[in-house]
Parts: sequence; structure tokens; C-alpha cells
Amino acid sequence: ILITSQRSQIFILYVLIPTFRQTFTAWCNSHLRKAGTQIENIEEDFRNGLKLMLLLEVISGERLPKPDKGKMRFHKIANVNKALDFICSKGVKLVSIGAEEIVDGNVKMTLGMIWTIILRFAIQDISVEGEHFSWLGKTAPYRNVNVQNFHISWKDGLALCALIHRHRPDLIDYSKLRKDDPMGNLNTAFEVAEKYLDIPKMLDAEDIVNTPKPDEKAIMTYVSCFYHAFAGAEQAETAAKRICKVLAVNQENEKLMEEYEKLASELLEWIRRTIPWLENRVAEQTMRAMQQKLEDFRDYRRVHKPPKVQEKCQLEINFNTLQTKLRLSNRPAFMPSEGKMVSDIANAWKGLEQVEKGYEEWLLTEIRRLERLDHLAEKFKQKCSLHESWTSGKVELLSMKDYESASLMEIRALMRKHEAFESDLAAHQDRVEQIAAIAQELNELDYHDAVTINARCQGICDQWDNLGTLTQKRRDSLERVEKLWETIDQLYLEFAKRAAPFNNWMDGAMEDLQDMFIVHSIEEIQSLITAHDQFKATLPEADKERIATMGIQNEIVKIAQTYGIKLSGVNPYTNLSPQDITDKWDAVKHLVPLRDQMLQEEVARQQSNERLRRQFAAQANIIGPWIQTKMEEISHVSVDIAGSLEEQMSNLKQYEQNIINYKCNIDKLEGDHQLSQESLIFDNKHTNYTMEHVRVGWEQLLTTIARTINEVENQILTRDAKGISQEQLNEFRASFNHFDRKRNGMMDPDDFRACLISMGYDLGEVEFARIMTLVDSNNTGVVTFQAFIDFMTRETAETDTADQVMASFKILASDKTYITVEELRRELPPEQADYCISRMTSYIGSGAPPGALDYISFSSALYGESDL
Repeated sequence: ILITSQRSQIFILYVLIPTFRQTFTAWCNSHLRKAGTQIENIEEDFRNGLKLMLLLEVISGERLPKPDKGKMRFHKIANVNKALDFICSKGVKLVSIGAEEIVDGNVKMTLGMIWTIILRFAIQDISVEGEHFSWLGKTAPYRNVNVQNFHISWKDGLALCALIHRHRPDLIDYSKLRKDDPMGNLNTAFEVAEKYLDIPKMLDAEDIVNTPKPDEKAIMTYVSCFYHAFAGAEQAETAAKRICKVLAVNQENEKLMEEYEKLASELLEWIRRTIPWLENRVAEQTMRAMQQKLEDFRDYRRVHKPPKVQEKCQLEINFNTLQTKLRLSNRPAFMPSEGKMVSDIANAWKGLEQVEKGYEEWLLTEIRRLERLDHLAEKFKQKCSLHESWTSGKVELLSMKDYESASLMEIRALMRKHEAFESDLAAHQDRVEQIAAIAQELNELDYHDAVTINARCQGICDQWDNLGTLTQKRRDSLERVEKLWETIDQLYLEFAKRAAPFNNWMDGAMEDLQDMFIVHSIEEIQSLITAHDQFKATLPEADKERIATMGIQNEIVKIAQTYGIKLSGVNPYTNLSPQDITDKWDAVKHLVPLRDQMLQEEVARQQSNERLRRQFAAQANIIGPWIQTKMEEISHVSVDIAGSLEEQMSNLKQYEQNIINYKCNIDKLEGDHQLSQESLIFDNKHTNYTMEHVRVGWEQLLTTIARTINEVENQILTRDAKGISQEQLNEFRASFNHFDRKRNGMMDPDDFRACLISMGYDLGEVEFARIMTLVDSNNTGVVTFQAFIDFMTRETAETDTADQVMASFKILASDKTYITVEELRRELPPEQADYCISRMTSYIGSGAPPGALDYISFSSALYGESDL
């Protein structure tokens, strides 16, 4: 009876079951109801062949030959034969089934024929894997459902309820079903199917539950009705999936755009807030305050700026990735808000670095200026103290009128004393000029306490002018009385004349020995040591002068003792005593070793600075070339066509890890650089690399490796999305490298034109201009390798189009030119449905219900063909 003998044996067993007739009757009525009729007794109602032919027309959708309306037996046999011939025309081989048996009401033959019809028109069109329908896999996620056959897998009724819930979740609340209530589950499924899906109740729940192995053919027949009932829903589900896919891509792209805008805004705001701080050139008045500014700047370089460098690099990577995804999904290129382009951020960053460099140079210049100011101020105070000490009492001395009551000898002594004072005054002129010069330099360097300096300097200058006036006035007085007094003690005079210069020399020597100094190199301190050695070489000659001067005093004492002259104990020509000369000489000899010690300590400090210079230079001379080498190696990897993109990615990842591991050397060099700056070392003749050079090179290396990895990732995305083979990529790379004359990973428009001509393109100016707008949308004047690949594969890209999305929406809308909110919420997941409702415009046209939406303009907007 059936198609195979094996099925014949199975069928013979089942036709004996009384419920099988009920199942087939219900199945037939589910289709005959569409034609406005039904049957009550399957073998009686099919005897005349009329309802049998009607059933075949309904389930096949085809017209059968016109039936005979006569009531004679041969009329009935003719009608049944027409039905059987139609079944055979569909490729079904009927065995042992004849028109006579059907007309005679043979139950077994009639049921066998109906089962053959069910197999051919209800089950055969369904995809079968073994004994299971492949579409039943949709029930797999449901709790307590595991369809393995068409008998016991359906006993508890959960599989039927899951099948209904999968396609119509509004009909059954699956969460309230229990596995231990098979009767309730089955009856729920039967009632819902009959009421809402127009599937008659073909089975009996009690028979299924109480039968150890329910009838397989009956369940298969019943389940097939669900397949045909939900066939239309499958098409809508496919359309919904396509729309979900397109909307998911659009939502992801919009999220990336929002993230880019957020990151760009935050980075530009940080740059905007940082530049005014770096542009602030208000100098502090103390070294401590300026050093604090330098420390704040170091914190900025070490702590605040590195994360922003990473954000800038990540922003460029996100932008490139977004543009690649937009190209692959056939979307228009992303144009950031005004002022937030990658080029705008790069320009802002360049401006930041320029201001940053100027700020650091200003800091170091100000520190040097303050250091110089402190040194000059201290030197000014020292010289002022020495001068004020020397001038103390001089005004009173010059104002005395002791010559009026003096003897001739005393008058002459006073004259010689005054001459000695004038000599001493002239000797101190140089010191006053030095004080004035230092004060002027402090004013030129904008010393914070210039008012005090100027006041003290003015006081000294006024006092010096007054001393000159008083000196001249006293000389005039002494010369007036000198004609009256001619006797003079030559020895006292000679002592005074020799003692005064020697005393001035000792004053100058003591001043030089106590003079403060500042040097920045070993050569400078060696120069001071040489000068000091030269000074020490003059000491024997100075000692001879001291002995000669003291010899004059000894001669005076000898003459006084020889001739019995009573000495007053005071040289009338000078205030200097032999003891003063001796004390100052002892002071000079005491200061010489102290000066030696100071110079040697400075030598040690300069040697330490030299070691720091050499230590920094040794590392910088290694790190600088290493960074350059890595930049060149990364460049070679990016243009190398030997190996796959994955191998290039592996090599670049290894380079990236090596660079990360090398960071400790940069940190160590930063430490040495900080030690150098703390030691006030501002130059280094042992290397051409400054810390700024190394920082810039390191940042460029990090940016280059990240950008190169991103380019390779985008090439992999392009290759996978467009189905490009490795050989094609190698050919593209070889062509690109051949015409990349500058070997910088980019082609000029002329090189790109030559490349296209070599590939057989017939280019006019208009066509070439059109192609350039595709490969250089930002009008940068160059063609990158990624843009070159996009152009070469653009024609073969397999992506969703606006027409495909429109067709999918048309299916969901049942061929209408508009779609309703209810249809969107029924066919799409909630998130995608809300997305469409919020962005679709109202439908403008006749015959649409209120609230109808325009899915055609929405689909066009997704691909940049109109405004969303």
C-alpha cells in the first residue's frame, strides 16, 4: 500500500487501531473545512470520489479533471480513478489500492490511501533527518523537552506546547506548565491549536498518556499540521532575522560613533584645560617656588600625560576600526562633529606639545636666572659689607680739624696720612664700581628685592661721592698749612706708603679667597684652581714685601732706641700697625687651605656631574638607535608580502611585547634624567639625544606599532568579509609596493594612476577623479594600502543592500508599502522593534491606518541614501 514494503508492514499494524480512523478523519476535515465541507465517516464519504478529489485540490493547490456528478457505480469508480491518477502523477506508486475497493468502502484500503496522501502532501515536503523533522530543533532550548522520536517524546505534551510557544508565545505561558501533568499539557496544546491555529483535535490525550508507545503515524500526521500552520511564520522569522542583523550592525556603529565623540570631546577638553597652564609664564620670585613648578611639570609628564597619549592612540584606532566596519557593511563613512576629526585632534595635540616644549625651556631658563640672581645678591651683600666696614668712620676722620693744633711734625704726618688715605680711596674705587655693576645686573635680571638692592647701592654711591668731596676738602686744608710745616718723618711715611698697598693687596687677596663661585663643568673649576695656584705662587714674593715693610718699622724702632727718641706708638701717616699687617697676613695664610678645600669639593661635585652625564649618554646612545631600528623593522613588517596577515600580526604582537618589555629602560633613563636636572646639569656633550628626543621617539614608536597592528587587523577584517585569498592580498601588496616609490606605505595620485593603468584600467580625468574620491575621501593627497584593498575588492563585496532590507520589511508588512507598530513588535525582538519605531517616519499615503510607519525611507537612510 505504501511506498516501501517496510512501511506496508508498519501500516498494517496501525490500521487496526480504532483511533487511527479518528486521526485521519480530523486531518481531512482540517483541509476540507477550507472548501466549506467536511466528512463524518471516512470510508463512506469518499466512496463517490467527489470529496476525495476536493481534498486533493485543497492540499495540492491544483485543479483536477472535472468530476462526474452521476450516482451510478461506474461514475464513482471514474471519479476515484481520477483521484488515484493524480496521486500517481505526483510520483507516488500505489500498490494494491484500486478504485473498486474505495467505492466498496474498504476501510483498510481507504485509510491506506489517506496515509499515502498525508505522506506525499503533508510530510514529504518537510526536511527530514532520520525520523525527525529538522525544524523541531526549535524546541531544543525549552525546559524538559527533548524530541528524539514521534512517540514517547510527545507523551507529556511539553513538546507540543513548546512548538506552539516558539511560534506564538502569546497563546501559551510555558513557564506555568509541569512535566507531571501530561493530560493538562496535551489538552492545552489540543485546545489552543484548534481554537487559534485551525488544527482539529486529531488525537486523544488519554489514549496518548495511557499507551506505552503512542501511535507514531498519528503523532507524525498531527505534528505535520503545525508545520504547515507555521510555514508562513518561518518566512517572517527569516525576514525579521535579516532586519535584526542590519539593525544590530547599525546600532553597534552608532555606539562606536558615540564613544568616539565622547573620547574626542574629553581629550580636546583636557588639551584645552592644559594649554593655558603650560602657557602661564609668570615667574616665581624664589628658587624653591620655581623648583616646585618644575616638579609639577615632571608629574604632568610622568603621571598625567601618558594616559592621554594612550587615549589619543586608542581614539585613532577606534576611528579606523569604525570606518572599516562602515565600509564592510556598505554604510557611508563616519564624519565626526566639527572640530573633532582625527586631524583636528592631531593639530590640537601638536599645539600642546609645542607649548609644552616652550614651557620646559622657560622653566629651566628661569631656574638658571634665579640661581644667577641668588649668587649675585649674595656677592653684592658681601662686597657691600666689606665696603661699609672699610668706610666706617671715614667721614668723621675726614671731617676732623686736628691739624689746627698739631705740630709741624704732626702736620706733615697728617699730610702723609691723608695721601695714604687717598691712595687707599683710589684702590677702593674698583670695589664701588663692582657693587654698582652687580646692582645694575640684578635690576636687568628683574631681581625680586631690587628696591632694597637699589637703596643700598645708592647709599654707598652717595657716601662714596661724599668721601671724595671730603677728601679733596681735607687735602686743600693740609696743603694750605703744609708751607708752614716741612719736617716729615720719612720712615713713617715710607712705612705708610708700603704698608697701604700691601694691606690693600691682602684685603683683595682675602676678598678673592672668600669670593663665592658657580661653575657648570670640570673645565671651569680647573680654571679656578689654576688661578688659585697662580695666586699661591705669588705668596713668597708677597712675604718678601711684608718682611721689607716690617723692616721699615724695625728701622724706626732701632733709630728711636739709638737716638733716645720717645715714640708715641702711633704712625702719624697711617692707621696700620705692624700688628695689623701680621694679623692680616696670618688671615691670608689661613684662608688659602680653606680655599683649596672649597675648590676640591667643587671638583668632586663636577666629577659626579660628569659621571651622571656619561651614565645618561651611555643609555641614551643605546635607546635612541634602538627606537629608530624598531621603527624601521615595524615599517618593513607592514610592507612585507612574505607570509600571511596572521603571521604579520604575530610578528607585530611580538614587536609590541618587546617594546613593552623595553619600557623599563626608558624609566631608568627618566630616573637618570631627573638626577641630572636635580644636580642642575643642563647640557651633555657626550650624546646628541636629549630626554625630549627619547620621549618623542618612544611615543612615536608606541603609536606606530598600535597603528600598524590596527591596519593589519583591518586588512584581516576586509579579507574575511570580502573573501580575499592570501595570494590575492600578496598580489595587491606586491603591486602597491612596486608603485610606492617613496617606500612610506602610501602612494601619490600619480603613482596610483600608474598602478591602475598597469592593471588595464582605461582612465580619463573624470573617471580617475571619481576613483580618487573613493580611495581618498578625506582629500589627504595619498592612497593608503587599506584604501587600495578596499578599492580592488569593492566590486565583489557581498553585503546587505537597502533593497534587500526593504524586501524584508515588505514580507513583515504582508506586501503593504507601510508597516504598523503592532507588526514590528510581533515580528522583531523588543530592542530592535523600539529602535525602528523611534526612527521610522509616519507613512504619507492613502489607505493607511493611523500610526502607520514608512519602512522604505527608513531602509534607504540606513545606507546613507537619505536622512535618517
